Amino acid sequence: MASHIHWERNIGRRFQLRELHVFFTVADRGSMAKAAVELGITQPSVSAVIASLETSLGVRLFDRGPGGVEPTPFGRALLTRVQAAFDELRQGVKDIEFLSEANTGEVKVGCPESVAAGFLPAVINLLSQQYPRVSLVVASVDTPTLDFRELAERKLDLVLARLATPEPKNLPADYAAEILFDDQFCIVAGERSPWGRLRKIDIADLAEEPWIVTPPDTPGTSWIADAFRARGVEFPKRCITTYSAHIRNNLIATGRFVGTMPESAFDLAAGRFGLKALPLELPVPRWPIAVVTLRNRILSPVVNLCLECARTVAKTKVKPNRRHGGVA
Repeated sequence: MASHIHWERNIGRRFQLRELHVFFTVADRGSMAKAAVELGITQPSVSAVIASLETSLGVRLFDRGPGGVEPTPFGRALLTRVQAAFDELRQGVKDIEFLSEANTGEVKVGCPESVAAGFLPAVINLLSQQYPRVSLVVASVDTPTLDFRELAERKLDLVLARLATPEPKNLPADYAAEILFDDQFCIVAGERSPWGRLRKIDIADLAEEPWIVTPPDTPGTSWIADAFRARGVEFPKRCITTYSAHIRNNLIATGRFVGTMPESAFDLAAGRFGLKALPLELPVPRWPIAVVTLRNRILSPVVNLCLECARTVAKTKVKPNRRHGGVA
């Protein structure tokens, strides 16, 4: 059992950022030798730093083995806090840069393909107009699982996610969510499709058509599967399953395919690709678009600028809830 650790004597006066950086690098690389190469120092120097930390804390931080090192439960506990501390220091440097050079910085955003195809471009457009010196890095993330590993690892500042329910009840406790607006899905075809000329369509009529769909656990596909099931009709067998908005838009534009897409994406793609929302009388659930951040993480000023732009764009996306798959 670890002895009592006196902060001022054993930690406050002895811990240095360099030592914690060495510890973090060893944990990240899983090897003292690899950490030494990464840091440009000798392996004995790395071992000495780790031994000194273990002596100060009175616990073993790593299990050593022939394949490298693995953090012990004590090491994992320290790693979590060191990671957070380094993140706050990085944010501090960014804040200083922001204060010394106004409206400048970088924001790292994660989002699924469906949000990148509709909502995010409008946010980026507004942000670039109002704050042209802000840079964005956009990463693709999977939202059905709500497992935002990059956010937890502080590789992303925020995630624009499509939630499965109107309330983020299933969101892990480490995350905080702010709902921006309620998105809905529509069923679309190309303007050259014979379906695009009809005033009223029953969902059962589309069972034999070739469809472009996302995987079964995604909101649009689960919604359409429920609609077919309610009519006593099997889910279409002629399907192309993809997350890609580019594949979806281009194939539906040929007039040979039908598919689902979020209304936020339809608003952007309809005119460019010649798409038309089909007039089906269907109940359309709400799937909120939310900004998800790491709870208790202080966001930098430039990230808050991005959030303000997202909120502004979201106000233009608010629409009444309807009972059909078309768009007025």
